[in-house]
Amino acid sequence: MGVPVSNDATVTAADIARLAAVGRAAVSNWRRRHDDFPQPVGGTAVSPTFSLAEVEAWLRGQGKLADSPVRERVWQTLRGAAYGDVELADVLTFAGAFLLYLRADPGHWRDLSSAPDEKIAEALPGAVRAHTDLLPDALPADPVPLVRALSQLVDELGVAETFEFLRTRYLEHHSRRVYLTPEPVVRLMLDLGGPARTLLDPACGTGAYLGMANDRFKDVEELLGQEIDDTTARMSAVQLALRGAPAEIHSGDSLLADAFTGRTVDLVVTNPPFNDRGWGYEQLTGDPRWEYGLPPRMESELAWLQHGLAHVRPGGAVVMLMPPAVANRRSGRRVRAELLRRGALRAVIGLPAGAVPNMAVALTVWVLRRPSPGDQPPDDVLMVDTSADPADFEKVALNAWRKYLKGKDDGTDSSVVVRIIDLLDDEVDLTPARYLPQRSAPTSEGSFTVARELLSAKAEELQRTAAELSFLTQSEARDDVPMTTIGELAKAGVLEVWRASGKVNIGEGNDPVLTLEDLVEHRKPTLTAAATQDDLRLATGDIVVSLAARHPAVRVMTEGGAITGPGLAIVRVDPSRSDPDFVAGWLLLGAHGARLRSSTSSARYDVRRARLPRLTLDEQAELGRAFSKLCALQTALRETYDAGIDAVRLGLEELGAGTLRPSR
Repeated sequence: MGVPVSNDATVTAADIARLAAVGRAAVSNWRRRHDDFPQPVGGTAVSPTFSLAEVEAWLRGQGKLADSPVRERVWQTLRGAAYGDVELADVLTFAGAFLLYLRADPGHWRDLSSAPDEKIAEALPGAVRAHTDLLPDALPADPVPLVRALSQLVDELGVAETFEFLRTRYLEHHSRRVYLTPEPVVRLMLDLGGPARTLLDPACGTGAYLGMANDRFKDVEELLGQEIDDTTARMSAVQLALRGAPAEIHSGDSLLADAFTGRTVDLVVTNPPFNDRGWGYEQLTGDPRWEYGLPPRMESELAWLQHGLAHVRPGGAVVMLMPPAVANRRSGRRVRAELLRRGALRAVIGLPAGAVPNMAVALTVWVLRRPSPGDQPPDDVLMVDTSADPADFEKVALNAWRKYLKGKDDGTDSSVVVRIIDLLDDEVDLTPARYLPQRSAPTSEGSFTVARELLSAKAEELQRTAAELSFLTQSEARDDVPMTTIGELAKAGVLEVWRASGKVNIGEGNDPVLTLEDLVEHRKPTLTAAATQDDLRLATGDIVVSLAARHPAVRVMTEGGAITGPGLAIVRVDPSRSDPDFVAGWLLLGAHGARLRSSTSSARYDVRRARLPRLTLDEQAELGRAFSKLCALQTALRETYDAGIDAVRLGLEELGAGTLRPSR
């Protein structure tokens, strides 16, 4: 297993930055200042690639090597094996299958690895298939360099951690395709429903619930999962198998093609798709799973809840993450009422805003139990709102649930037990905050002191932010730099320009919408909508631009998933060919120019006509950093101003009320 791997792997500037634990700007500086820095061996002038062996030697000699070069070599070898019809996901699955074989029969690989490459390539598929059925149909043309590299990384990390490293790196590169439920939410939901020996996640994604259940619950006997995306399903199956979990994972749509029909478990827990109009209403009208009523066409979440109840044994639990609208949509009140009448619904727990990133609304956790024959239906439901305790929402929710199970919950500021008869009105509204006692308004005494301290902190932050601009120095203006436009770069394929739809269905949906006002105020999305195929969704790294000339605003998105509201455009750059902060800075410069030229309130900013210089990627990165620092200063100025206004208002109010007075 110690056979040397090939050293012909290549890396980009971003990969080098990761190896050295620095920013890409530092790599650019090294290239300019050190004559012995390795020369490019491929790529383009804008996005060169370098020999990993040469880079490793240089970083080691400079004392700058921070990360394992073996990891980077394996990742680059894996990426290089994806060619033609063999996609990166297939190569990753092949790597996982090989690791399963290596885990099951290390002696066989030890003997085989000493053979010539041709013999290894011939014998490998059969050896792997003898231990797993997860080997993909499409295999790398030359798998030997990859498996040799994998075996070397296994010596460093172990089998399971090797695949976890590769899977994590893959998810980083495909973050737009894969949604990850935060670990605290996963942990809370398992604790609410567990412990359990058998568990099903019908929308298992990357296997977060199943993997944590395997680690968290004792004597786990069976972990079942289904995922609509075949690639994600295979990755989850490999990951769980490498950890020795008793898992069975299938790909497919759980509602339309249930892989576990007739099978029941102790616990169903999942984060299902929200607001799915194509969940199968027409095909599943008479489905026996709808024991509590046919889910309305626009209520896919109620279909998932009943799917879960159909798969738990009597007395078993269902814990699902839900958007808040499920609690009060008029179309779903009959199903909600039936869940209450028959004693299936046990608790609704509101999470704080931000507990699940990329969601403009605070989600809720529904806890259900399948009644056992002969059970007396309960006459109450627990309502919990953790919004006032975002840092301790897990503790608040679990304490309330455990007290409720013991019959000791006498109500707090965060929880209340509500009689079912009081919920069965025309609305059947299950929103927790509606039934909790109104929190008393904080006294004004001391508010000014808090506001003043916040103002002082913001002022210090502003001073630090301003000081960080000291790296900008005066220089002679350059008139020899060729200019281009966003439109020309779009034609050349360097970037894409998209304009948002003129109409967004604001209302019942749960998809966050970034509006023009949100962009101008530099805040997260504040509205939601029912998404349509025509809506334009934001991705991480997108540059959002205001088209209203009177309101110049540009932002590089650090989170994706929201719908782009009217009056906005997206500029999507290829990071290997252009720096997002650089492009955003010139767009903002052009937007301010458009405001000065606008003569009416309806004047529009033509994004495609925005000008910017033709520079190398390294030069763009330097300017992009400067633009980013200026935007940070703008944010600090706004926050300091808001804190000052608040301090003045509270000071006036408290002086007038007599709760604030000068000290002697």
